[in-house]
Amino acid sequence: MKEKIVSKLTAEIPAMPTVSERVRALHAQMTLEEKLAQIVGYWLDQNGVVAPMQSEMASGQQDAGHLIDVTRNGLGQYTRVYGTRPVDPVERAAWLWDEQRRLKRETRLGIPALVHEECLTGLAAWKAATFPTPLAWGASFNPELVRDMAGAIGGSMRELGIHQGLAPVLDVIRDPRWGRVDECIAEDPYVVGVIGSSYVTGLQSAGVHATLKHFVGYSASRAGRNHAPVSAGPREIADVFLPPFEMALLDGGARSVMNSYAEIDGVPLGSSEEYLTGLLRERWGFDGVVVADYFAVAFLEVTHAIAADRGAAAAAALTAGIDVELPTGDAYLVPLAERIRAGEFDEAYVDRAVLRALAQKEELGLLEPDVFEDEAPTSVDLDSPRHRELARRLAEESVVLLSNDGILPLSISDDRPSRIAVIGPNAHRAEALMGCYSFANHVLAHHPEFPIGFEIPTFLEGLTAELGTDAELVYAEGAAVEGNDRSGFDEAVTAAVDADVAVVVVGDQAGLFGRGTVGEGNDSESLELPGVQRELVEAVIATGTPVVMIMLTGRPYAVSWALDDERRPAAVLQSFFPGEEGASALAGVVSGRINPSGRLPVSMPRSAGAQPFTYLHPPLGGASEVTATDPTPVRPFGFGLSYSQFEYSGLTVDSEVTAGGAFTASVTVTNTGARVANDVVQLYGHDVAASVTRPVVQLLGFQRVAVEAGQSVTVSFLVPTQRFAFSDRSMTRIVEPGAVQIWVGAHASATAESASATVRKTMTITGEAHVVVPSDRRLVTAEISRLFSAVAT
Repeated sequence: MKEKIVSKLTAEIPAMPTVSERVRALHAQMTLEEKLAQIVGYWLDQNGVVAPMQSEMASGQQDAGHLIDVTRNGLGQYTRVYGTRPVDPVERAAWLWDEQRRLKRETRLGIPALVHEECLTGLAAWKAATFPTPLAWGASFNPELVRDMAGAIGGSMRELGIHQGLAPVLDVIRDPRWGRVDECIAEDPYVVGVIGSSYVTGLQSAGVHATLKHFVGYSASRAGRNHAPVSAGPREIADVFLPPFEMALLDGGARSVMNSYAEIDGVPLGSSEEYLTGLLRERWGFDGVVVADYFAVAFLEVTHAIAADRGAAAAAALTAGIDVELPTGDAYLVPLAERIRAGEFDEAYVDRAVLRALAQKEELGLLEPDVFEDEAPTSVDLDSPRHRELARRLAEESVVLLSNDGILPLSISDDRPSRIAVIGPNAHRAEALMGCYSFANHVLAHHPEFPIGFEIPTFLEGLTAELGTDAELVYAEGAAVEGNDRSGFDEAVTAAVDADVAVVVVGDQAGLFGRGTVGEGNDSESLELPGVQRELVEAVIATGTPVVMIMLTGRPYAVSWALDDERRPAAVLQSFFPGEEGASALAGVVSGRINPSGRLPVSMPRSAGAQPFTYLHPPLGGASEVTATDPTPVRPFGFGLSYSQFEYSGLTVDSEVTAGGAFTASVTVTNTGARVANDVVQLYGHDVAASVTRPVVQLLGFQRVAVEAGQSVTVSFLVPTQRFAFSDRSMTRIVEPGAVQIWVGAHASATAESASATVRKTMTITGEAHVVVPSDRRLVTAEISRLFSAVAT
């Protein structure tokens, strides 16, 4: 029966995409082998595990001497030409230009290969700039800056002959135990959608196609285990996990989508015609290309066991709507050809995918006669002053101040240099500043003989440069990120005893599949700091020297002991892998040169046992009298302190709005502190009585504003009522009439009940229930929509 489900001849011929005459004529000339060649990738230079089960799945693909043979019928994509091992970018570009010209001249149809690369924290290539991880994008609450960063990344990629980037990740965080939280933006789907769409807009403005991943529900895996089954209901999928993809496609114009490895209620997404065709294409009108996550087609056989062999897996994936198999042709080449020739699968599905792949190549200019006939770049600067400026700004705006008893910013003595002990496993390691998909942690970990290839000072080096002769710095590692070795405690304690202040830098090492504490495949049963790092911090606190704790992590940890206990650090800073300029940003916050303005894009958990948790919970999803457990986070979504203080007053909101329309809200923000500061003004709402349970608090909009000391600014929002949309009992997405509460808060714990009357209003949504359809195109605020259109024009 299983064989019939996944590989039967389909009675209905799939609808063919609308393409140009050039594409249609090219397709008409193709043999079956030439068609299949256009919908697979080929991975050069494989060494080192940088994808799940790579060593098992890609045997026999590592010898580059087979290149001419494997491309004799052409090739759809080259997999990670620059990003699999350290190669000099200029030398590799020269090779790529020659190789593309060879494909044009020595294959029958003369079609160049599309080149794709990872680009989540910058182009994942040797010597390329490394930007903050996506969690830091979320912490910045600055979509414009993320757009500009992505534009710079895209410019580097296009210069090197790269056409498609495998980013952004639009998975909504549900459980911080999941290792890939490092790659995610936020726990709020609206924030994920806005910032993710900004990344798409920036990358594609440079002529590089963005790839949305992982479609869909991947981050809801049980207990935060990678590839574990997903037990989300259809309403949670529709209202939480799908909106970021919808926004990035309809508002951001993304041209590529990648499937999730996961299964939802027993159906692997790689075989889901419901999502990959019915929703993505028929409902949303997506006309780009769907690519398989690496080995996801083969996984239908190997890990999901819904296909008897690779040919059956290929049939299931193509039927569902996966157009291109990556990173290789394990299933879409010989196994699929055999199945088609045996009359067991309809070649029309191959035709559909080939037409889409060729249309993408046409859109990217790969079918033009003069493509790659110019000379390859003879010099490239992948870490230019522009790259570093953007990396610096994003790092600075993403640092979150979680607590401060007044020790920060540091007060440097005028009569003698301050003595500062810099302690901790992440205090003097550049790798601690970069995420899992940075080239350093993703690839160079397998090539320790190579230098990182660009300037990235450690925190110790950054603080030394920041303070100069005003401070004497003493360093002690204290302990490693992982393990139980406490032999360095004594040195750390001695350094702290003799210091005026101790800065203890703790956190993660990003890596893959057990090589590190966070990242793909590095899920955690506990949300305690790895190893003996908590003990190290507590030992330093016990000296009586004031302690500033800095967390360099790829997930939020359960650190209530550091935030709420009586014996706690004097200040705590959270930085989510801030990239190459992260040390300077953190040093600037510690010294006071930078006023911290980051806000938490994900709740700081109370414990691992309280997971999964989201601030977007209905009444019974929070603390209540009917349970003895308390999931209330230690620091809520949107939280972040400053060296200044802000007051909100004079909130005005339209008294009523028609369902399907938009309403305005404005509030006065006053900086009551003594220095200029940036605030992230957060507009929240609550549906008072809906036909299904709704969150007690929901972010409706946000704006980052700079306010001078003692001054006030008015912040205005234009909010489509679609922000209140949800799936009703018939699973129709609607905006329901009725009363809603609107307020402004400093974070998500500022509920309607706790907000003062001056910043809380009740508004009525009038008329009939409005059915939300993709053509509404009012999925984001008018301000962000104008941002997108400005880039497009």
